[in-house]
Amino acid sequence: MRAEGRIASVSAALLLGGASSRMGRDKARLPVQGVTAAAHLASMLADLFEEVLLVGGDPPGGAPGRPVPDPEGPRCALRGLVGALEAASQERILVVATDLLSLSPPLLLALLAWPEADAVVPRTGAKAHPLCALYRREPVCSVARRRLAAGQLSLVGLLDEIRASYLEGPDLHAVDPDGSALFNANTPEELEQLRERLRDRSR
Repeated sequence: MRAEGRIASVSAALLLGGASSRMGRDKARLPVQGVTAAAHLASMLADLFEEVLLVGGDPPGGAPGRPVPDPEGPRCALRGLVGALEAASQERILVVATDLLSLSPPLLLALLAWPEADAVVPRTGAKAHPLCALYRREPVCSVARRRLAAGQLSLVGLLDEIRASYLEGPDLHAVDPDGSALFNANTPEELEQLRERLRDRSR
């Protein structure tokens, strides 16, 4: 189902509440192609989805979407995921971290088109990417809440407890041929590498 050309049957959530300890400053406010990182990603999501949630943190100006506070608990990605699942109006929620600045619509749409599971997750080699994944609220939220309350904060551990399906190998390569879409910037050096990739992509 689409509304005004955008997808209405899936919610999108951008997680903004990371600690950014290795970067040294709020990743959501990093400048990327003339806007903040949050505005860059949220605008891409808003072009695709009718509902965009800005979860945790303090959303910078220019980032389209509905601000959603993090729930109680330790500062971690699992807390942001719980907040996204609780706030979304749709049963399926696409969750994206704010440091995945080279994400592209083909990868996100491929996750939506993949056979449904509790979680549809890209995987490169042995590495799963749970912060660029499509989740089903009902089966996942109760498990995520329990793990958060117990201090079991690993998102990979969460995937082990639910029915996860993986977009990988040739299927992932078809929508991310240069392997750059899942590159995340955790340090200033990685941020500069990412900016170079984005400049190359826009030429």
